[in-house]
Amino acid sequence: MPQRPFLPPVSHTSSRLALSALCASALLLAACAGGPSPRNTSSVPRTTGKPMIDPSAGLEEVSIQAMSLVGTPYRYGGNTPDSGFDCSGLVRYVVLRAASVNLPRTTEQMGQRGTSLERSEVASGDLVFFNTTGRANSHVGIYVGQNRFVHAPATGGTVRLEDMTKSYWASRYNGARRVVAASNLPMTPPPSVSPAPAMPVAPPVTPSAPAPADDDPIAAFANQ
Repeated sequence: MPQRPFLPPVSHTSSRLALSALCASALLLAACAGGPSPRNTSSVPRTTGKPMIDPSAGLEEVSIQAMSLVGTPYRYGGNTPDSGFDCSGLVRYVVLRAASVNLPRTTEQMGQRGTSLERSEVASGDLVFFNTTGRANSHVGIYVGQNRFVHAPATGGTVRLEDMTKSYWASRYNGARRVVAASNLPMTPPPSVSPAPAMPVAPPVTPSAPAPADDDPIAAFANQ
């Protein structure tokens, strides 16, 4: 009869250690065989792109100031609400009050300031020029958006809002210039500005006499 191999007695302590090791191995295998570990769902700040910059941003103050003067009487050589305005006097007053930019007194000199603009670039607060007396830039107004501008048109009239798409203005349009940058606009209301000395009042213009440089004779065309 063959003899059995001698096996040392197994203590209870050894049995418990072996069982613990077996359980630990089973748990480790189960963890490896499971699904992917949960992803970190904490929110991550998103980097936002630079905002689009409107070239007219901030220039609305110029057009708002111009709109507030609609109805002021026209006066050749006038440059204050009390005295009345001619076209260049109105523009100079508005730009000085709204943006503290001191423009020349005549339309011709204003047409040499700032930056020339393509028609598609014109925005609120820009200056628009017209040939109404046979010479370039003989009339000026302030663009306020939607193909409209504010200007002082002619003797006997008032500062008014005009449509640039009317045939009279469309055929005489000379161009536009930006004389105010957003950085020029004050953060607080500007202090009161002393008006420029008034130009002498021109005598009435007879039909045979040429029109004054800043007196735009367009009253007959205003409602076309």
